[in-house]
Amino acid sequence: MKKKLLFVCIENSNRSQMSQAFAVMFGGDAVEAYSAGSRPSGIVNPKAIAAMKELGYDLSTHDSKSLDEVKQYAPFDAVVTMGCGDACPWMPAKRFVDWKIPDPKHMEPEEFNKVRDFIGEQVQSLLDEVLTDYTD
Repeated sequence: MKKKLLFVCIENSNRSQMSQAFAVMFGGDAVEAYSAGSRPSGIVNPKAIAAMKELGYDLSTHDSKSLDEVKQYAPFDAVVTMGCGDACPWMPAKRFVDWKIPDPKHMEPEEFNKVRDFIGEQVQSLLDEVLTDYTD
């Protein structure tokens, strides 16, 4: 059975989008990955699209979504929040994780890519845990 993961940040335009992409890239058929924002911007940041394109992932197919738009997929095996604090409402999940990741939207490409790579490492660690700890 696939593990369902939800990644949440404020605007759903950078961090949560890249997290969802990495979960798809690294988790393959073992996961269903979603992303949303507590106050979605309505767009995926072109910097995030460019950063993920460098790794062979087309983020331009993603949409910036609200939590209301993804709640239909609950419950989740893990919900990961990034920087939305009190604005991130509760979602049914087996596990909640908060990653302290700076919002890269105003960073230059080199710094943006460092955040992207850190997110990739965090997603891989999460997948390692979720795919082994929660065997059905």
